[in-house]
Amino acid sequence: MLKYKENISEYIIKCRRDLHQIPEIGLDLPKTLEYVKNELTNMGIDYKEFKTCTGLSALIGKKTNKKVIGLRADMDALPITEETKVDFKSTNGNMHACGHDAHTAMLLGAAKILKENEDKLNGQVKLIFQPGEEYGGGAKVMMDEGVLENPKVDAIIAQHVMSIPYFKPGQIVTKKGGMMASSDRFKIKVIGKGAHASTPEFSKDPIFMTNQIINMIQGILTRENDVQNPIVISISNIKSEQPATPVYNII
Repeated sequence: MLKYKENISEYIIKCRRDLHQIPEIGLDLPKTLEYVKNELTNMGIDYKEFKTCTGLSALIGKKTNKKVIGLRADMDALPITEETKVDFKSTNGNMHACGHDAHTAMLLGAAKILKENEDKLNGQVKLIFQPGEEYGGGAKVMMDEGVLENPKVDAIIAQHVMSIPYFKPGQIVTKKGGMMASSDRFKIKVIGKGAHASTPEFSKDPIFMTNQIINMIQGILTRENDVQNPIVISISNIKSEQPATPVYNII
């Protein structure tokens, strides 16, 4: 069992609250990067930077023929305005609403423990701090630059905090195989023909068509997909072309 001489939870909470105040989005996270670099430097951990994004990786443990385990944390936030009143609320109009500040803080905490016990490691641990999980494909960008090579990562843990009623606070949940869903994005453009709202028969109503499409898409879940395969299809945004001043009696 690896041990750390201090109360690591206090350090993780501090890091999380510091990071919560400086949320950044996409592949370019300069303040977050600088924070993580400073923490790693204070721990005496060397790190590698990347050319195409503000990601970092670091190795802990002596070079051997043993396994290399990757620990990955995403660092980016969302373009959401925080409306809480906590002392450590966001200062810039973005928000860590998906827990990536916690992930980064947790990985920094793990780094402290691993560095303190480096002589006990039977192999190496590669720390991966990834931008662009929400936008920008940060994992692919870092992989294209070889983050999983030299040394090659044999297995990787990419944990995620969740707020779900049937999980208890502090509970760790895992399973064989895939644990969480990945996402594929799609766009559908519906082109119709307008008319006055009092004479919809002269239109090719794109609003009505869109409604039918949304309802029928859910049929994919029960008629095209294996019922043993967990899948969710969500329509998250509908947008129609409107003049600067909306007109309510025109389709």
